[in-house]
Amino acid sequence: MQTLTQIKQLLAAHGLRPKHRLGQNFLHDHNQMRKILAAAELSPGDRVLEVGPGTGTLSEALLEAGAHLVAVELDTDLEPILRERLAPFGDRAHLVVGDILASKRQLNPDVIDALQASSPKPQAPNPKPQASSFKLIANLPYNIASPLLINLAADHPAMTLAVVMVQREVADRLLAKPGGKQYGPLTVMVQAMCEVQRVSVLPPGCFWPPPKVDSSVIRLRRRATPMTDDPPRLADLLHRVFGQRRKQLGSVLGRSTALPPGIAGTDRPETLSVEQLIELARSL
Repeated sequence: MQTLTQIKQLLAAHGLRPKHRLGQNFLHDHNQMRKILAAAELSPGDRVLEVGPGTGTLSEALLEAGAHLVAVELDTDLEPILRERLAPFGDRAHLVVGDILASKRQLNPDVIDALQASSPKPQAPNPKPQASSFKLIANLPYNIASPLLINLAADHPAMTLAVVMVQREVADRLLAKPGGKQYGPLTVMVQAMCEVQRVSVLPPGCFWPPPKVDSSVIRLRRRATPMTDDPPRLADLLHRVFGQRRKQLGSVLGRSTALPPGIAGTDRPETLSVEQLIELARSL
């Protein structure tokens, strides 16, 4: 794994420094990286999507564990560093230079193509096609964490596991229970599709430059049976009711709207469980 000194040297050799506008905070704590790798439960041949690889510190560790990696980096200035660092791993390493998201609700098509192209080739004498599943393992830039996780959880069932570094506030929202201010659309959409677990909490000193907030590593494991079979319908309801979260459901949906048993027009959306919100979406 790259040390902090090596990360700084790589950037300096290309005349670069971390870019605050891109949320570049480089993880250099090797103990925390080992926790990420352990939580990812990697097996040789696993397909992995990494977003924001930076200088390739985590990328190299993933590839050394036998992964077939698609790394997506927005910063074109980092491309030469990543090309050089990933080259020794041959066709197991794919680099996409661009935004992971084509829009708030859609992955970049180039990323989808790269994931498909990164499938391990079957080996004789057992040439069975490989599964199309992949894992998201990344130190996510804070500004894209929420839309990316919602998108992958709701629309990409091939993502079976995610182990991601996010701002602690985002982690708290992912783990939130009904009734708190952290509970909202992100909570409900992700919990409906995945089991959520906090792996660790990281102080700012684990990064360079240190951010002004704590971070958390979160693991999302896709449910064998999702709690909803219609994520778009649930997303539309959440946008509608949480857009006016302080209002009672009757005021948002109309007093004449028939509600499922156990849900009253005087309820507010943040008081309803994930199951109740799914049932409400199904009933409308």
